[in-house]
Amino acid sequence: MRILYLHQFFATRESSLGLIRSYEFSRRMIAEGHEVIMVTSASRLPAEFNERSITHGEIDGIDVRSVRVAYSNYMGTWRRMLSFAHFMIGATWLAIRAPKPDVVFATSTPLTIGIPGWIAAAWHRVPFVFEVRDLWPEAAIQMGAISRGGFIGRVAKGLERFLYHRATDVIALSPGMAAGVIAEGKDPDRVHMVPNSCDLDLFSPGPKDPQFVEKYGLAGKFVVGYAGAIGPSNAVEQQVVPAAAELKRRGRDDIVFFIIGDGKSVPTFKEQIAEQELDNVVLAGEMPKKEIPRVTRTSDVVMALFADKPILATNSPNKFFDGLASGRPVLVNSPGWTRELVEEHEVGAYVPQGDGVATAEALIRIADDDALRERMGENALALAKAQFGRDELAHKVIAVLERAAEQHGHPKVMR
Repeated sequence: MRILYLHQFFATRESSLGLIRSYEFSRRMIAEGHEVIMVTSASRLPAEFNERSITHGEIDGIDVRSVRVAYSNYMGTWRRMLSFAHFMIGATWLAIRAPKPDVVFATSTPLTIGIPGWIAAAWHRVPFVFEVRDLWPEAAIQMGAISRGGFIGRVAKGLERFLYHRATDVIALSPGMAAGVIAEGKDPDRVHMVPNSCDLDLFSPGPKDPQFVEKYGLAGKFVVGYAGAIGPSNAVEQQVVPAAAELKRRGRDDIVFFIIGDGKSVPTFKEQIAEQELDNVVLAGEMPKKEIPRVTRTSDVVMALFADKPILATNSPNKFFDGLASGRPVLVNSPGWTRELVEEHEVGAYVPQGDGVATAEALIRIADDDALRERMGENALALAKAQFGRDELAHKVIAVLERAAEQHGHPKVMR
């Protein structure tokens, strides 16, 4: 089966904090005998993909066709929209010029990735499968990026419904996302929940990384790690700054926050750290995905944080699954399904969003109870292996694509 895979922000393990779901799934598709053509932007690819406006190359057996598009987490709403439009045009061109696939698979965000996906499927007369990583435009509306009743909001909502109904099948990354798709009228039998995954070949329990411990002054510290975006939707500073201040007030200088990442909120974060003289917060900047296992192993607790918006409770955060695979307790502040997993399986702790006192108290409880911390870590690894292994979840995605292709008269495997 030839799969035309569209993901605007395709990234590999070499990319700086890239989301590697599409890369990992593509590798497994190829291992099962399928061919993958990836249409993406060059923003998170090696330098050679940024040398021309349109580039065609290969990464680990994946046929990668990229569009050079300017993009940054620091962009405002309008500049992002222009970037999305630029990519949408280039991706449509690449997708219709690609060899005829058996199925088209487009994964958000942004929502606009569905347009070249749908056009390519119609052009090649093959099924279109859409993957929902965030419930757009609702996420953008609740974050204040667009207005619900405005022109852009209405158009985006119409596009969301259009794509759901034009897709043969929809893959959603959490129970909340699946419910959101079904609420828009999609047949529940055509909605499949496949969450983010634990890369058990990349993340594993182990001793703290001695280089990180020395470089960042973590010797003898109880390390609370975070690796991910630092922007408005994560609100990392709103959780960490009050918690760090509370820990200092209680004299718990042994507990340190180790923060990896970049984003629009970093300048504000740095200002707050400086103003409150919080020497128990270490901002270490960005790192490639392949380095993050060193971060999680060095951490005694891993955090998965989001802003206080209802829609964000539906998220399926990679950092949560990375923590599980590393056998580390995970602290979450979202009242959604990750809280349910944490509490049901005793793999960490839930604290309310922005509650520094509750965060400090949860961390002190875990830091001071070796038996509890060890039990949580063991439970985390067991949950990772039982429910969220990348291989098993990749098989689920491949099965959806195979079924879609077969029902439209296309072969299951290339001969």
